Amino acid sequence: MSRLTVTPDTTPGQAELRTEDPEAIAQALSQIGVRFERWDMPAAVDPDAPSDDILAAFQPHLDRLMNGSAGSADVIRLRPGNQTYPAMRQKFIDEHVHTEDEVRFFVQGAGHFILHANGRVYDARCTQGDLISVPSGLKHWFDAGAEPNATVLRVFTDTSGWTPHYTGDGISALFPAS
Repeated sequence: MSRLTVTPDTTPGQAELRTEDPEAIAQALSQIGVRFERWDMPAAVDPDAPSDDILAAFQPHLDRLMNGSAGSADVIRLRPGNQTYPAMRQKFIDEHVHTEDEVRFFVQGAGHFILHANGRVYDARCTQGDLISVPSGLKHWFDAGAEPNATVLRVFTDTSGWTPHYTGDGISALFPAS
């Protein structure tokens, strides 16, 4: 289930808000410029199907999201036992920003986008059916856990915008995914 926990960035463990209501999640995240939506899942989407099949199943949503602008989408799968995942996880678990919006849709599984803005830490646990769009320049980190199991659509205009630019702040160690 999707969940948002908001905590002052000076007091880990002292949540000001904890909700599983999608409308409340969307409203709270919109205050920091983050888009959060729940999408209807197409019938019988196999998260292990070929990427082209998954993209075709979500094409109407992707067309609406990209509004005819230049952009593309791909599918990434995070699975338990993936030998490259520990290095990938380390790359995104420290606070960073991107030069492009980070747009993700969870086809299956879950992961935490943890956002740092206005003196608060927003831990958005995204699950199947969730779309999140983190604006460029917003400090954040991502964690799918030590044993991830997720299939995610990534939407972008330029993959070079995905390069993380680290802030050097050690805050992510104080606020692990909840």
